[in-house]
Amino acid sequence: MDRILAHVQTKQAEIIALIRRMVECESPSDDPRAVDRFVDLVAAEVAPLASVQTFPGGNFGRHLLCEFALPGPAKKKGEILSLGHSDTVWPIGTLAHMPFHEAEGRLWGPGVFDMKSGIAFFIFGMRALRELDVPVRSRVKLLINSDEEVGSDSSRTLTQETARRAKAVLVLEPGTGLEGKLKTARKGVGDYTITVEGRASHAGVDFPAGASAIVELARQIEHVAQFTNLKRGITVNPGVISGGSRSNVVAAEARAVVDLRVPRLKDAEVLDRKFRGLKPFDKRCRIEVEGGLNRPPMERSVGIVQLFRTAQRLAGEVGIKLEESMTGGGSDGNFTAALGIPTLDGLGGVGEGAHALNESILTNRIADRTALLAKLVAAL
Repeated sequence: MDRILAHVQTKQAEIIALIRRMVECESPSDDPRAVDRFVDLVAAEVAPLASVQTFPGGNFGRHLLCEFALPGPAKKKGEILSLGHSDTVWPIGTLAHMPFHEAEGRLWGPGVFDMKSGIAFFIFGMRALRELDVPVRSRVKLLINSDEEVGSDSSRTLTQETARRAKAVLVLEPGTGLEGKLKTARKGVGDYTITVEGRASHAGVDFPAGASAIVELARQIEHVAQFTNLKRGITVNPGVISGGSRSNVVAAEARAVVDLRVPRLKDAEVLDRKFRGLKPFDKRCRIEVEGGLNRPPMERSVGIVQLFRTAQRLAGEVGIKLEESMTGGGSDGNFTAALGIPTLDGLGGVGEGAHALNESILTNRIADRTALLAKLVAAL
């Protein structure tokens, strides 16, 4: 048996214990104090094997940067950056009806899949390298951001600046499906807000004098929905609409928020021109468009493919057949891939139920995933 895998298997109970502590330290994006408690937990856990820095997150919790002290000569072969996030979508109190527990060959609980298990795997992977005295040629850093689930506005610059020194980025987001496929491509994510200003009037007494912002917005929604092109992987989803004041008033204002997913940056550029070019069907109305691309697409590059092939070979050494996938969801890996840095995503938990009541990971995939992370860091 692979010696790293064998060593990690002896630590599985400890890994599960750490995952439990992490899950039971609830950390919703909108509660900075809760996120900071999680940051303190991780900082204490890595203190024996890494130096730590924290950075302010504005309205969010602190961001955490760890640099590991690993075996080997002076680190002259560049840097490896691993990315995670401390925030979850689950509000404080979720544990009361969705407690952490182990059953049916899985670990269950809020944030266990997305993505606290991935952080635990990486920490124990680095511990394995130290305990087995496996030489590492590169400096190794772990950056844990506090606002990934809500757009990474406060952490994006920190992620990009830290990544610029890296030769490879390993993202600890969960894998795809119960096979745990890695992610070699992600769609870019954006949103646009379309605001229509109409003209109010009494719907019964003076209907012709009004110009309904709601009717105009309905026409615009039908129009922008046609920007979807499933053959090219482009989706445009009007997800939230609002407007009007009373049923007997011709609406003076209406608004729609539209979600955008694109596999290629050039698609986003074309769509941006289309959104900016929207014109009112009713000339008495005025349209304002705000927004744009929030996360650039993670396009499957030569560097990403080479990194995946390395991971695939190493996974074979621990008895796992590794596959790749593309997903419509975004991560902080989108930012690093857009800088041209080879980025491999989906290296965290194997399971299902992100943002859902059945959030869980497979316990029999804890050891091989942890060993893979350790072997990747040693090989790069």
